[in-house]
Amino acid sequence: MVRRLRALSSREGREHYSLLLLEGTHLLEEALRTSYLPIEIIATTFWLKNHCEFFQSNTKKIPVYEVTNSVLEAALTTKKPDGVASVFPLKALPKSLQRADFVLALDRLQDPGNLGTLFRTALAAEVQEVWIASGADPLSQKVLRASAGALLHLPYERFGGPDQFAVEELVDKLKQSVVSGYQVVGTFVSGPLNPAPILPYWQLDWTKPTVLVLGNEGAGIHPLIKSCCTHSITLPHSPLVESLNVASAAVPLLLERRRAKMLKETNQKR
Repeated sequence: MVRRLRALSSREGREHYSLLLLEGTHLLEEALRTSYLPIEIIATTFWLKNHCEFFQSNTKKIPVYEVTNSVLEAALTTKKPDGVASVFPLKALPKSLQRADFVLALDRLQDPGNLGTLFRTALAAEVQEVWIASGADPLSQKVLRASAGALLHLPYERFGGPDQFAVEELVDKLKQSVVSGYQVVGTFVSGPLNPAPILPYWQLDWTKPTVLVLGNEGAGIHPLIKSCCTHSITLPHSPLVESLNVASAAVPLLLERRRAKMLKETNQKR
């Protein structure tokens, strides 16, 4: 069991078994909110005694394996597990929509914490799909934990391989989006390096079908991806700070879309 669970922490292991390892109570709770159930639960005696509510109703159908704390520590990547892990079928991850009106496109993000936080914020902002050009593995344990389970509810498409190939695949998706009537919105810092007009983010019409592009933590948006953007926006901030963390900057941008939609719906009801 330990060897199999350890294998599921790697991309190769997940693909071999077609399974996803979820470490901890919160990710198990999120898995139980989906239309699928975990295929098994691995838990310590102490955890089982203190979480009887998990085994009411449909969770009775899930096989449960009782293990010692030392076995769980050996099997998981978390240094101090909270007493439980579960195994989820990869086929149960949400599927992409044929027509998503709000898409988040991420260009080579490297930090797992940033990627997971962006998924969590995107779910809160009612993003319907995420496109990822290379970068951090979205199903790694660090990303899953940082997303607080959002990855189990939000469809994504990852373009892997060498960075250049991944960028080119995302460029193709963005070009198709423009042809389909989407506005492709890039985030930039105003200044001499970006002489083209850049709008404050609140001046954009967020109610239109939109793909919001966020760039790499160090390099920003790749030039090929930048050339696909139909609109350029910025998040004004003090010149004492060169740039904002990508996950922090995304919060007002993503939630502005939701605010704009709510305002439009309110005005239509009047």
